[in-house]
Amino acid sequence: MGRLANLSLRNRALIALVTIFVMIFGAITAGQLKQELIPSISVPTAVITTTYTGAAPQVVDQRVSTPIEQAVGGVSGIDTVTSTSSTGMSQVIVNMQYGTNMTAAQQDLEAAVSRIKSTLPDDVDTQVSTGSIDDFPVIQLSVTNKSGDEGKLADQLNDIAVPDLQKIDGVRAVTVSGAPDPRIQVDLDLDKLQAKGLTTTDVSQTLQSSGIVSSAGSIDSGDKTLSVNVGQRLTSAKDVRDLQMLSPSGKTVTIGEVATVTQTDAPATSISRTNGKPSLTLSITKTPEGNTVDVSNGVNDALPGLADKLGDGVQFHTVFDQAPFITQSIDDLLTEGGLGLAMAIVVILIFLMSGTSTLVTAISIPVSVLITLIGLRVSGYSLNILTLGALTIAVGRIVDDSIVVIENIKRHLSYGEPKLKAITTAVREVATAITAATITTVAVFLPITLVGGQVGELFRPFGLTVAIALLASLLVALTIVPVLAYWILRTPKRKVDPEHVRETAEAKERRNLLQRGYVPIIKSATKHPLVTVLIALLVMGGTGLLAGQLKTDFLGSSGQNTLTVTQEFAPALSMDTKSKKAAKVEDAIEGVDGVETVQTTIGGGGFAGFGGGQDSASFTVTTNADDDQDRIQRDVSDRINKLSDVGDVTVSSSAGFGTSSDVEVDVTAPDSQRLNQATQQVLDRMKKISGVTNVSSSLTAAQPIVQVDIDPIKAAKHGLTTSQVTQTLQGVLSPAKMGSIETSGDDEDVVLKVADPPVGLKELKNLKITVPASAAAGASAGSAGASGSGAASGQTGASGQTGASGQAGTSGGASGQGGQSATQTAAPEQIKLSAVADISQTEVPPTITRKDGQQSATVSLTPTGDNLSTVNSDVTKALDELQLPSGAQTELGGVSSDQSDAFTQLGLALLVAIAIVYVVMVATFKSLVQPLILLVSIPFAAVGALLALVITDTPLGVPSLIGLLMLVGIVVTNAIVLIDLVNHYRAAGASVNDALIDGARRRLRPILMTAIATIFALIPMALGVTGGGVFISQPLAIVVIGGLVSSTVLTLILVPVLYRLVEGRREKKALRRESEREAHEAEVASQRAAEIRAAEEAEAAKAAEQEAARQAAEEARRAEEEAARQAEEEAARRAVEEQQRANGGLLRRWLRR
Repeated sequence: MGRLANLSLRNRALIALVTIFVMIFGAITAGQLKQELIPSISVPTAVITTTYTGAAPQVVDQRVSTPIEQAVGGVSGIDTVTSTSSTGMSQVIVNMQYGTNMTAAQQDLEAAVSRIKSTLPDDVDTQVSTGSIDDFPVIQLSVTNKSGDEGKLADQLNDIAVPDLQKIDGVRAVTVSGAPDPRIQVDLDLDKLQAKGLTTTDVSQTLQSSGIVSSAGSIDSGDKTLSVNVGQRLTSAKDVRDLQMLSPSGKTVTIGEVATVTQTDAPATSISRTNGKPSLTLSITKTPEGNTVDVSNGVNDALPGLADKLGDGVQFHTVFDQAPFITQSIDDLLTEGGLGLAMAIVVILIFLMSGTSTLVTAISIPVSVLITLIGLRVSGYSLNILTLGALTIAVGRIVDDSIVVIENIKRHLSYGEPKLKAITTAVREVATAITAATITTVAVFLPITLVGGQVGELFRPFGLTVAIALLASLLVALTIVPVLAYWILRTPKRKVDPEHVRETAEAKERRNLLQRGYVPIIKSATKHPLVTVLIALLVMGGTGLLAGQLKTDFLGSSGQNTLTVTQEFAPALSMDTKSKKAAKVEDAIEGVDGVETVQTTIGGGGFAGFGGGQDSASFTVTTNADDDQDRIQRDVSDRINKLSDVGDVTVSSSAGFGTSSDVEVDVTAPDSQRLNQATQQVLDRMKKISGVTNVSSSLTAAQPIVQVDIDPIKAAKHGLTTSQVTQTLQGVLSPAKMGSIETSGDDEDVVLKVADPPVGLKELKNLKITVPASAAAGASAGSAGASGSGAASGQTGASGQTGASGQAGTSGGASGQGGQSATQTAAPEQIKLSAVADISQTEVPPTITRKDGQQSATVSLTPTGDNLSTVNSDVTKALDELQLPSGAQTELGGVSSDQSDAFTQLGLALLVAIAIVYVVMVATFKSLVQPLILLVSIPFAAVGALLALVITDTPLGVPSLIGLLMLVGIVVTNAIVLIDLVNHYRAAGASVNDALIDGARRRLRPILMTAIATIFALIPMALGVTGGGVFISQPLAIVVIGGLVSSTVLTLILVPVLYRLVEGRREKKALRRESEREAHEAEVASQRAAEIRAAEEAEAAKAAEQEAARQAAEEARRAEEEAARQAEEEAARRAVEEQQRANGGLLRRWLRR
């Protein structure tokens, strides 16, 4: 990676240009990023809703819910299937596995339901729906007017407000709810009807067959083919009133002659109020690409103009608006990030004591942040509390690489090296270390992809944001920082001796206060390694004991200024009674200081927490955002608890990301009797647990109903069938839909009301059932054929609409032969309902719930504190003590199940992250042992993290575990930087001890700088200075700060000690092997020397012998030569003497001569 710095230094102008371009493009991107509360995720839940009007829960369960459950059970990707059957409605909730393609899943579910459509009752309506976060309203408004005319207000909203709001950029849909349902009601006058000789069937047939437009085919007209439509649509109540029928006497009778036709509203199944006044609800959802804040601002800007257009004192009240919380959270996180950044820069300045060096480091931060924003835009993510929280957390880590680079550059410049050489050398020395450290930190977020469920979906953008930020910081540190250092940093102008400068600088380093305090400590620690390790283990063990005091939580409270109050009524109460009871709760809530708006919904479907339920009311309470939310919740609870005769009322705040804060116990059993018994046992036991409130069961009191058992034999005696009696009863008790008409572009139902519904069992028993005249005649004649024919026709009619009974009667009479004129003039007979049916009051469960095929119920309880682990433990222990009926089972659910799943998966991710870190370090150090030394810093980081949580009384939750995951990568960074330099010194020939002391001494300042800068950058978030995003960033920051403190101290002391233990042992072994080798070599050398000496001595002796022999020979030779010489001399002497004698003799002879 050092080559990248060299390349950048050779192309400084290009780097400058690219940097400017990135900053401009990043600034533009920052303004274009969508702003949301949380990342847009697909909710893996499908809901199959089926309406079966009037059917009892048992009937709905058997004929609708169970078949649908069985049909969808084979669809792939299903986690759980839960059905709820109530009066007239079935809801089958299919929870899919996260990551499932919900579009394909919806198609599969629709196909599964379609395959069993023929086995379901004919008059059911089934709908399959799925959703995502974008389906939740961006803003929800309640609308009131002075007149209180909700019908008029609904028309105004649909005609004026909805079209205007849909024009706002980013708005997907605007829906009006709570409006009355207009319809055309036909109230029959039975006396007039009887006087005309007509029956209700005649009226229903006329209504059903009129106003229908059908295609009869087409005709050719010239060069065109024209479609032929038959019939004409009805468009008003007058059109219905003028419809004609033919009486038995042959006269024409209009509907208006036998009935009163009016345009009215359907009876309300729910009531909506805002601050006690009747209201409608306006919900605005955005497109997937829409910006939540922009949509909300656009809607709020349009409201004053809309109020003027609508008139009638129309007022809009905000029930729910995501934008203020998003804006406030983003602003707060930006403020905390800015404060942290400023504090980090001050720390750097204090350590470097250089404004220019600090400036280089500071410039690298915004560049890295802007690159991250570009990365978010490219990846398709928005700016939300998770991505912004990740970016804020990453600011403390972004400076690390630049600090290490600039500190090393500054050190080399202080040695008097030429600027270019100093920069390239400095970057090359640390490039490998910071690259490995950054890759390690980034790699720990890879296991988040293994985390499933909501946590995985939410925190993947968090991990990606941190990863992009850190990679950007590495790129900046290796490219932009060297170039900035080349341009900004200065070197001494006077020429000096480099060696002298280096020696002076190194001596100054050693005199540094930090090094003077640190070096004796590290020397002492490495001198007594076992004592150091023992102390560290004791610290770890002591912290482990404190871990038992640690609280746990899931995601914590979101901190939004909303409360949800739920009121449960006794079954079968009238809507008026429910409204009065709900009004008491409304008054109590509105009397609390800090409460701004109370939006009430009484009754309704009750799905997914929107709008209560049939026997409940839901209150959405908007509070002053600047008030103490906990205090408001306590005051609301206290005031409600003082109320009497209001049913069961619970108060809850918004949990993180919309999750429930309740602990749930799911109870299943083979039958309702054992389910009721087991649920009651669990409920009673849960109420005895301390630290919980709002203990309730989903099994409510039995619902009283009236059971009408029709006797088919008695009915047949009167010429009736079971179906005819049932349809007549339905027409009296609930007006039957006959069709629809088109008014002002909207369809309105036409309903037929036979009579005012009876009050009480007595009136119901005396309810008159009209027997068609023909059927009555056939019955009184005792004609089996007529009666049989009428009954048979009635059965045929049963498969159609109410009008079929008329066909039965007419057909029966027609087949009576010989009495047609009498039939036409005879008056219809009326009998009491009790004549053909047994009528009694009984009780049934208001709902039947099944989970994965078994009947189930849920016991819910809300923890009063923030220690979920204690509650979970107490609940589990209590459940284990229960002796439940055979076949009954319990399972911990709700937030407890969510927490358990999340903790398990994040624990696995933590282990995988450690494994990844180990692999990266093995590749970096090319050693299997040294990375294990560095991994020791991880558990000691956990020591500091746990201590920080305990000291600050912060629960261990998902954000805290994400912080631990980050620590895995962060804490090994300093260790990598330290060990890399130590290895470098050892490779240059230094001993383990010298390399450790020198490496630790020289890495002390950058390690402390990076750690302290990161800690100070996170302090504003840990303190929750602004309160923005507290439930995510605060626990995460606390964990990282605590882990950094402990791991930094132990990195500077324990890691060198462990390195000394491992590598020192290796060094001793190497030295021992070297000593043994040298001794062996010395011995061999000694032996060789001895052999050489012996050989030399032998050679010398031999040479001596040879010399002696030579000398002897020489002496002999010389003796011989001397002897020879002497002999020769002697011979010569003698010869001379002889000569002399001869000469003497000659002389003498001569003399003699």
